[in-house]
Amino acid sequence: MNPPTPHSLACSSLRVHLDGRPVVDDVTMGLEPGWTALVGPNGAGKSTLLKALSGLLRASRGEVSVNGHALRDLSLQERARAVAWLPQQDSTSGDLTVRETVALGRLPHTGLWGRWQARDQRAVDEALERTDCAAWADRPVQRLSGGERQRVHLARALATGAEVLLLDEPTAHLDPPHQWAMARLFRELAATHTVVTVLHDLSMALQADRIMAMGEGRLQAQGRHDDPALHRALEQLFAPAIRIEALQVSPGRYGAVPMPLGSAP
Repeated sequence: MNPPTPHSLACSSLRVHLDGRPVVDDVTMGLEPGWTALVGPNGAGKSTLLKALSGLLRASRGEVSVNGHALRDLSLQERARAVAWLPQQDSTSGDLTVRETVALGRLPHTGLWGRWQARDQRAVDEALERTDCAAWADRPVQRLSGGERQRVHLARALATGAEVLLLDEPTAHLDPPHQWAMARLFRELAATHTVVTVLHDLSMALQADRIMAMGEGRLQAQGRHDDPALHRALEQLFAPAIRIEALQVSPGRYGAVPMPLGSAP
């Protein structure tokens, strides 16, 4: 019998302390290529978990692995080629253009003084196109709106070529059309990438393949986006604010509907 294929991204009994208290507590999971949305109330530990999965925060206990390899055993360059991380607030200093900023995503492959090759240019061009940034590739990033900058930083993450994308609030500052354009992009990437997005918009999160719900540092529920048990768990986690309903305009998809004021028991 052949051994099981390792998860593209996994962690076991992961615990992370900040200021002496556990912010991520005993999280175990295994993910395959696809789009996973990480949701939960403020302070649930979502961003901290994402940083630990990327290796930016050291776990107090447990282990993170990428394609069966312990993250701690990978060099910084190997880690950067395997896992791309997009923080909530990403700043770009100086007068770099959009194209120059996205090109920074190729550093894990070229190094600071490495030779720029045709494959690097293709990766940058494709990332610009997929995030709708190509039209202003030569503009300074500092002259862009917050939403436009967010798309540029996502393009930089895509340019790394990493198969695991950890994106913390990637739709922040985007208007609704571009939020849903990003959702379409995540679904496209899910065919070949392991995409994990922290999202506060539950209706958008419910468009993902899989949802992980966190509360008080622990995974409270996880499952497919159409799992009724998951829907009930989400309603309880966010009670009494939302209920989950099927979207009539999109068979097989669901949305989070705000509960009217005064409906709480």
